[in-house]
Amino acid sequence: VQLQASGGGLVQAGGSLRLSCAASGRTFSNNAMAWFRQGPGKEREFVASIGWNSARTSYADSVKGRFTISRDNAKNTVYLQMNSLKPEDTALYYCAAGRMAYGSSLAGSYSYWGQGTLVTVSS
Repeated sequence: VQLQASGGGLVQAGGSLRLSCAASGRTFSNNAMAWFRQGPGKEREFVASIGWNSARTSYADSVKGRFTISRDNAKNTVYLQMNSLKPEDTALYYCAAGRMAYGSSLAGSYSYWGQGTLVTVSS
């Protein structure tokens, strides 16, 4: 099982990026998926999660209204659209997949993790 995150890069404050996370090795169409991030000198933190049928999404307060999580089960892929980026959004972004149907903000709830994609927001 592999989760491959991509789409990170360098962007100016106020800009946008779209992260993708493609799963291979098994299907996650019945499972929750999520994005976490770890900034410089910080612990890993929850960003957003999405349930198996996209009916339930959840966001960290720090990204509400700016980030949107979505998924395409046919492609076994989850996305994170990030708008109005701020320098404090700079981090390594990880995608995760769990065995449960609906998302959680707890990292320990997820069994599968991608390698991370770096997002750098300049001021």
